[in-house]
Amino acid sequence: MSRLEAFIDRMVAQKRLLEHTARLIADVPGPVLELGLGNGRSFDHLREILPGREIFAFDRSITAHPSCVPDGEHMIVGEIRETLKFCGPRVRRPAALVNIDLGTADETAELAIVHWLSPLIAERVAPGGYVLSDLALDLPAFDVVAKPEGTEACQHQLFQKRGMP
Repeated sequence: MSRLEAFIDRMVAQKRLLEHTARLIADVPGPVLELGLGNGRSFDHLREILPGREIFAFDRSITAHPSCVPDGEHMIVGEIRETLKFCGPRVRRPAALVNIDLGTADETAELAIVHWLSPLIAERVAPGGYVLSDLALDLPAFDVVAKPEGTEACQHQLFQKRGMP
């Protein structure tokens, strides 16, 4: 399989997984947090499949196409380690979904991210809410959720916080 074919398979699987997760949060109140806006593809798809759901995007800088950037109220720019810690007054409610795309090609850097990110995520997710992550987070109050068929090419893990919404 060519790298192009592998990329396409991964993107199709990620799309399916986002759509599956959108159905799972239908009865979970709260906004969506997009950690790592990047080029804005996931954000753009989330706002299409979750019309009316408030979505906040976090990134250290804006590099996405202008059509894939949230408005100023919903774009939180700065180091995610700091902005996520202090976003409560702006976001106002625990999240129904946190979509995380912060992985790097550096295993040590990813371990460091997981170390500071896991407790922040645990604080920001509503009971019954979900986390979709490209990092192997340490979330003791969450259950790992099996991904649906057809999403194997997407390396993201799916977690659900214990408790009812």
